[in-house]
Amino acid sequence: MAKKDALKELQVRLAERLQAVRDQPREAGWLAVEVAGVGVLLPLGQAGEIHNARQLTVVPHARPWLVGVANLRGQLHAVVDLARFLGLRDEAQAPAGAQLVALNPQLRLNCALRVDRLMGLRDAARMQLQGASGEPQPAFAGARWRDEQGRVWQALDLAALASDARFLDVAEAQPT
Repeated sequence: MAKKDALKELQVRLAERLQAVRDQPREAGWLAVEVAGVGVLLPLGQAGEIHNARQLTVVPHARPWLVGVANLRGQLHAVVDLARFLGLRDEAQAPAGAQLVALNPQLRLNCALRVDRLMGLRDAARMQLQGASGEPQPAFAGARWRDEQGRVWQALDLAALASDARFLDVAEAQPT
């Protein structure tokens, strides 16, 4: 009988804890990545799966930041070097250990971002919102945040990035 009561008590406690979690407001959550030494925050709700940056098929006459296409779980994804797209790096070679972060399928764009390093998860509760830099920012650039170690991170809105005209113009022929 004592086992049944203990089990019932455990179930009640778990149900109460689950309800408490549901009632709490959702904190902003990000996947933290590094591109060309810059910390970038990608919203967890807009980012998809993470893949190793394996062999890519080159796309001729594409923008320099479109580094190729990759087969991710049976679907072709355009692969954009995020550092090059943001103007942070000129060379085409990605550092060793580069990763691909696919966009969430809800964004309806088969695309993956090549990033230099994964830096873990971050949430707003442990970061401080920073003031605007004063420099012009593209529409997909979100707020800047400072973490507990003092590093500044730039948030990106992947939904806005996925609808950015320059980002969507991946296959326009380059002048020779």
